[in-house]
Amino acid sequence: MSQASSDSNLDVASLVENVNLRRVGQYTLVVFFLGFFFVPLETGIMTALKTNEGVARSLPFAPPVGESVTLSNLQFALERLSSSFVNSLLMAIPATILNVLLASMAAYGLTMVSWRGQIGMLSLFLVGVFVPYQAVLVPLSRFWNNIFPLADMLEPTFALIPLLQGYHSQLVPLIITHVAYGIPICTILFRSYYKGMPNSYVEAAKIDGASITKIYRRIVLPISKPMFGVVFIYQFTQIYNEFLFSFTLITGSNAAAAPVTLLLPAVGASTSGIDYGIRMSAAFLAALPTIILYVAFAEQFAKGLRTESG
Repeated sequence: MSQASSDSNLDVASLVENVNLRRVGQYTLVVFFLGFFFVPLETGIMTALKTNEGVARSLPFAPPVGESVTLSNLQFALERLSSSFVNSLLMAIPATILNVLLASMAAYGLTMVSWRGQIGMLSLFLVGVFVPYQAVLVPLSRFWNNIFPLADMLEPTFALIPLLQGYHSQLVPLIITHVAYGIPICTILFRSYYKGMPNSYVEAAKIDGASITKIYRRIVLPISKPMFGVVFIYQFTQIYNEFLFSFTLITGSNAAAAPVTLLLPAVGASTSGIDYGIRMSAAFLAALPTIILYVAFAEQFAKGLRTESG
C-alpha cells in the first residue's frame, strides 16, 4: 500500500516537474487574446441573425432562438448597400493598382538608381506621409468643385460607357486623390523592401548592358511580388474604408456615387430608433471585400512580412 502511494507521489512530482510554467503562461495569453478578439465577432454575428425584438430581449452574445431568428437583416442590408459596393470597388481597385505600381517605380528610382537630388526627393515623400487629411480637405474640395470640376467634365463620357453611369465620374477625383495621398507611404514601404534586396542581380544586369527600365521589368518587379501583396492589402484597406475624402467630395449619403462608408451609418436607422440586427449585418457585408482580399493574398502577405523583417 505504501509502495503504491509512493509511486503515485513520484508520478505527480515528475508531472509537476515536466510542466513548463512559461509555456502555460503563453497558452493562457493566447486563449485570452483569442477570446478578446473573437467574442465581439461572435456577438456581432449573433446580433445580425436576430430580429430587433430578439436583440432587445436577449444577451448580445446569446444565439438566436425561436422567432428571433431571421435572415431578412442580411437581405435588407444587401439590397441597401448593393450600389455602394459597386461604387467602393470602382474607386478602391483602380486607385490601389495605380498606387502600388507608381510607388514601386518611385521606390526603385529612389533606391537602386543614383541621380542628383535623390535625397531631396526622398525627403518630400517622407513629408507627404505626415500631412494630415484634415489639412487638405478645404483646398481639395475647392479644387475639384470650383477650380477644376473634373467630374462634371467626364460625366457625359461615363454615360456612354457600358455598365457605368454618368454619376460614376464623381469617383475619378476620389481615385486621383487617393493615389496622390497614398504614394508616399507606399513608396516608403517598397523602399524598405528594396534596401534589403541583394544588389548582385542588378549589378549583373548593368554589366550586361540592361537599361534602367529593363532591370525594373525583368528583375526587380518579379522579386517584388511578396511586397506587392503586402502593400496592395494595406492600401486597398485604407482606400476602401476611408471616409473623410468621400464625405468631402461626394455630397452626402444620398448621392448615387456614395461609397459604402458613407451609406453604412444610415443603414438600420429610422425615426423609431436603430435596428441593430440590420446595422450589424450591413457592417459584416461591408467588411466582406477586405476579408476576401486578405484570404486571397494571405500567402504573399506572409512572405512579404517575413522577407521585410528578415
